Amino acid sequence: MKLNLNKSIVNAVWQTFSLLLFVLPLLISCKKGPGVQIGTLELSSCTVGSISLIYSAEISNIPLNQNISITFSVAVDTIQAKSSIYLSNSSGVAVSGIYFGFTNNYRTVWVKHNQDLAKTSHYTLVVTSNLKGRQGETFDGTQFKFITSSGLFSLTNILLDNQYFMSPVTVYNVRRQGSKLQLGFSEALDTVHLKSVFRLSGNAVYSVSVSSDLKTVNLNCPIVLSGYTKYNFSVSTSLKSVLGNSFGGFDNNFVSALDSTLKFPQITDDALLTLIQQQTFKYFWDFGHPISGMARERDSSGDIVATGGTGFGVMAIITAIERNFISKSDGLNRITTIVSFLKNNCTRFHGAFSHWINGATGATVPFSTLDDGADLVETSYMMQGLLCARQYFDGTNSDEVNLRSDINTLWIGVEWSWFRQQDNQNVLYWHWSPDNLWAINMPIHGWDEALITYVLAASSPGFPIPRIVYDNGWAMNGSMKNGQTYYNTILPLGPALGGPLFFAHYSFLGINPTGLTDAYASYMDQNVAHSKINYNYCVTDPLAYNGYSPQCWGLTASDDNVSGYSAHAPGNDDGVISPTAAVSSLPYTPTQSMNAIRFFYYQLGDKIWGDYGFIDAFNLSSIWFSNSYLAIDQGPQIVMIENYRSGLLWKLFMSCPEVKTGMTNLGFQSPNL
Repeated sequence: MKLNLNKSIVNAVWQTFSLLLFVLPLLISCKKGPGVQIGTLELSSCTVGSISLIYSAEISNIPLNQNISITFSVAVDTIQAKSSIYLSNSSGVAVSGIYFGFTNNYRTVWVKHNQDLAKTSHYTLVVTSNLKGRQGETFDGTQFKFITSSGLFSLTNILLDNQYFMSPVTVYNVRRQGSKLQLGFSEALDTVHLKSVFRLSGNAVYSVSVSSDLKTVNLNCPIVLSGYTKYNFSVSTSLKSVLGNSFGGFDNNFVSALDSTLKFPQITDDALLTLIQQQTFKYFWDFGHPISGMARERDSSGDIVATGGTGFGVMAIITAIERNFISKSDGLNRITTIVSFLKNNCTRFHGAFSHWINGATGATVPFSTLDDGADLVETSYMMQGLLCARQYFDGTNSDEVNLRSDINTLWIGVEWSWFRQQDNQNVLYWHWSPDNLWAINMPIHGWDEALITYVLAASSPGFPIPRIVYDNGWAMNGSMKNGQTYYNTILPLGPALGGPLFFAHYSFLGINPTGLTDAYASYMDQNVAHSKINYNYCVTDPLAYNGYSPQCWGLTASDDNVSGYSAHAPGNDDGVISPTAAVSSLPYTPTQSMNAIRFFYYQLGDKIWGDYGFIDAFNLSSIWFSNSYLAIDQGPQIVMIENYRSGLLWKLFMSCPEVKTGMTNLGFQSPNL
């Protein structure tokens, strides 16, 4: 219920609001019900001191003299906030002497009262529907009820290495040795057993000194902190003041600075690239399914294997043979096993394969509810790899001859033109299911990762598409063009700021962009621009995520510590760096990528280098390091490093006579055609 205030009270509140903003600490946040959307402006947390308020319950034992902090999903209109938020007592009378402050880019509103609230009294914090976001977002209104405590004293300030350390602020890059904390309290402290109340991640390790008035405590940390590690600092509720009042407790997290010592002995860059290829290749060798040989979707996928990931894996096996990681006969046997399984065990849908396959039986494993049939893009990644294998194994012995024949059977059998749908539209469609037909209804438009699909469709010996399908469907008659400038770099194609970097990788594992042009772009220019924009975005770090730097960059699709999996990009950035992004961009940004490779290996190697190369992703703001490896992220690293070093896979794919014809028919020009 809204409260009716008489005119004199309203005027008094308005006069008070115009005073200087005063911001005092918020301790720990609480959520107003997970995922609750209030209009287009979401109230995500409300706290008094270290205690969370809940909109559906009256909370007891609230401190008398603590700030109220309210955090919203977007910036609020500060004028509206001052007139829309007030605190009333049990009689419905507004509390006078209220000050407002705004932090967190105007998303957090601080409400400070200039006198302590009455002990053990009922109060209501009202946020009315008059509140607006800075862009006009609306709010439905809510209120929080609480009962004050019988008497608590509080922290008035806390600094960590001279940086403000009140929750929800997390301090990053805290020096690893000799960090200092300074805490100010509202009352003089009882110093008996004082040292035991201050703890660092569960251990009482601080040396303690107290000011003469017993209100300020200085702490020195005598231990050396591990690099890029999240630590918790807490103050126990057992702390007492000399007046016998209780303390409500405190805890907050901070993140230590990078440990810049080398985690592995230095080797030449060439040796490092070889090591990355060899270690990453082990993913495809060790996690190739024991029956089908196909690449598991991820290292924990059991019998689920991935069509596209297997295509990348075939290219990785070819690289491994060339680099002498395995023998040619072993590589030939593995690829023969894969091809035989695809030919004899797997369900094909007008020649195309599903996204996921059971590696033991060949049965289709639905990727989603409606996606239980053909995936034309995943099929194109598979065919890209198989055509490279066909060109590579060019010997006259029966094993190589039979392999080439079986690959041709699979390649010729894909009915690319059928995926224009029954009415022969001038666009290819991504999915088809014998049960759900075209229900997903997803045309393949550029610019994204699927250029290879149109190239192979145009190159098909039996089911080719004409150029009009490419121009109208993929290029959308030129509307896939961008032409805008980001970070002083013109982006020829695609979404703003380029999108995730796998757009520049998946199709170009085989397609050589060097000197490649058509009516719409120069494709090396496109991929270089995309990579540089991604790099410069991370260097600029507009969202202020911890760890982004000229050495630590790269946004693309990978595992994610919040959503599980996400296509990270400048427009979809939550602090997750995916090593494959910078590593696989080596042909486009050799200096920037090599700097990232050295940093990932030498300085973060103790956290992100494992049995199968670099882990899939990490977040240095959350201090999260994935424990997973994915085929579609490991494969491009091996292949694009090799294309940078020798051009091997580019040469193999571009040597296919059908590809030369198909790309020429689409209007491509290249010294490699």
